[in-house]
Amino acid sequence: MILLYRVTADLLVLLHLAFIIFVVAGGLAVFKWPWMAFLHIPAAGWGAIIEYRGWICPLTPWENNLRKLAGEEGYTESFIEHYILQLVYPPGLTRDMQTTLGTVVLVINLLIYAVLLYRHFRN
Repeated sequence: MILLYRVTADLLVLLHLAFIIFVVAGGLAVFKWPWMAFLHIPAAGWGAIIEYRGWICPLTPWENNLRKLAGEEGYTESFIEHYILQLVYPPGLTRDMQTTLGTVVLVINLLIYAVLLYRHFRN
């Protein structure tokens, strides 16, 4: 059962990372699949709100609980824990950094959607 908790926690971190990538750059998918905007805009909004408000994504406590259930401690890190966790949960994250990340999410996505709207109305 411990292995199941650990693997589930690792998969949850991968899902979390995929969501972060989708939040930041998912607007690019809208160039190919315009319907993706209906998924991406709320996701990007959620990502920006999480950063601006300093909230913790609900996936974070869920993943932490799974790790506790797995009895993890010490240096028994998997590849995912060692390399990907640092991307999802940067060490030393401050409120100023979170605000900056929220702004980066908004700026990137506003630029992507500005190009999409320009292309749409140009035709």
